[in-house]
Amino acid sequence: MDTSPEWIAVDWTPVRRRAWAMRGDTVLDTVTQVGPVEAARPAEALLGLISVFLSDAPVDVMTCGTLGPVGASVPCEPLSDGAWSVDIGDVRVWLRGVSGLRQKQPVDMMQGDETRVAGFLALNTDWDGVICLPGEHSRWIHVSAGEIVSFQTFMTGVVAATLLDRAVPDARAARVDGVTFSEAVGDAIAKPERVMARVHSIHAEAVLDGLQPEIARARLLGGLIGSELAAARPFWLGQQLAVVGEGELAQLYVDALGAQGAPAALADEPRVTRAGLATAWRTLAAAP
Repeated sequence: MDTSPEWIAVDWTPVRRRAWAMRGDTVLDTVTQVGPVEAARPAEALLGLISVFLSDAPVDVMTCGTLGPVGASVPCEPLSDGAWSVDIGDVRVWLRGVSGLRQKQPVDMMQGDETRVAGFLALNTDWDGVICLPGEHSRWIHVSAGEIVSFQTFMTGVVAATLLDRAVPDARAARVDGVTFSEAVGDAIAKPERVMARVHSIHAEAVLDGLQPEIARARLLGGLIGSELAAARPFWLGQQLAVVGEGELAQLYVDALGAQGAPAALADEPRVTRAGLATAWRTLAAAP
């Protein structure tokens, strides 16, 4: 039985790279790298990531993320700008990718999430609503009639990691107390302007009174996610919602939305990403 990949799917970000050896829609193997890449050597880094999948035969590599350019402006279909292609100096690799999307007002851009939207729509035909993609950057994307209408990006994940390290480092790996988290989300939605003051109170209580790590982490994450929900209310209020993610953070967003009477379906992010890259491979890669 032939186990060589028909094509390779790559999701590329500044802090994490994932590659899947694919035969059609079937995953043959997976490799993940975490950590920054030297900006001047992306081709070498890409070959290092996928080298385990390569043989002497040329193979299609379809990528999304920060390797490529930012293209069309919304509103538009998520794969509206075609596929870019570049020669990376290795005859075994035909590298193509999905261009990112931009927004004029407010100024914003995405590189990778347009592919996840395409994948979500491939798995959920005729779906309209708002997709939330939590992570280092959380992004709210309004989708209607197969197009990305508008989106907004928040730095919540980066801020949360930084504040946990600075304010309550002992809580970085603690579990989140669910009741405390829900209360903190509600408080932040009601008074988002108080969130940064509450963060310092968490720090002070941890130092002075030995605040339990699971309570500290729940208050901090609840406050930051709650303030994001307050700012993103026009996106999620009264909309059909989906959270595309994995692990604890994605579930926290689902829980936070549910507590506000806004139930959200949870979709598996790796599966959605692969579905988007497969859609691009089949359609964009076939274009002349």
